[in-house]
Amino acid sequence: QVHLVESGGGSVQAGGSLRLSCAASGFTYSQGIYCMGWFRQAPGKEREGVASINVDGSTIYADSVKGRFTVSVDNAKNTIYLQMNSLNPEDTAMYYCAAKRNDGGSCPVLVLGWYGYWGQGTQVTVSS
Repeated sequence: QVHLVESGGGSVQAGGSLRLSCAASGFTYSQGIYCMGWFRQAPGKEREGVASINVDGSTIYADSVKGRFTVSVDNAKNTIYLQMNSLNPEDTAMYYCAAKRNDGGSCPVLVLGWYGYWGQGTQVTVSS
């Protein structure tokens, strides 16, 4: 059974950095069966895609985070990371790790409805 647990959220000032972690269990990421993504949801807004990574190392990012966020994987730890730099108040949100079966090459991808497995989320708050 796929299980995802996020950690690393917190409160930072604008310009600061945070690294989110997503510990995955129930599958081995390096086998390439699952595609991984990071999403976020701010109060009163819809959940949106942030970053996604495929087992071959390919990645995609939302335009709003390009050049500031980096998604990566530690295969030995079966953990996915989201390094967030130059944070601004607009990045304040609950951040979720998600997984989808890697079918037919549709990875990396930020289509919310394609992801079937979700973590509980970790809160990121950026103050000005």
